[in-house]
Amino acid sequence: MIHAMKIAIVRQSVSLPAPVARRVRLLARASRSSASRTLVRLIEDGLETRAREKQRFLELADRLARSEEPAEQSRLKADLARLTFGD
Repeated sequence: MIHAMKIAIVRQSVSLPAPVARRVRLLARASRSSASRTLVRLIEDGLETRAREKQRFLELADRLARSEEPAEQSRLKADLARLTFGD
């Protein structure tokens, strides 16, 4: 028999700027979900995105450290700069 894993729920009070709160409510309404559930989904998505960006950065840095070709090094440096500082 498989037991469902219990997830601890922590109540957290968060203050949002009015425009952000409005957007969250609209998203919640559109997905027929609660604002709380919508916030959780948005936060989880953001955390996953950050983790992917960090992994991408580390992969590029590793490739740069191992690269011996000047053209590839230049391209990798540019990619790392874009990841770090934006376009």
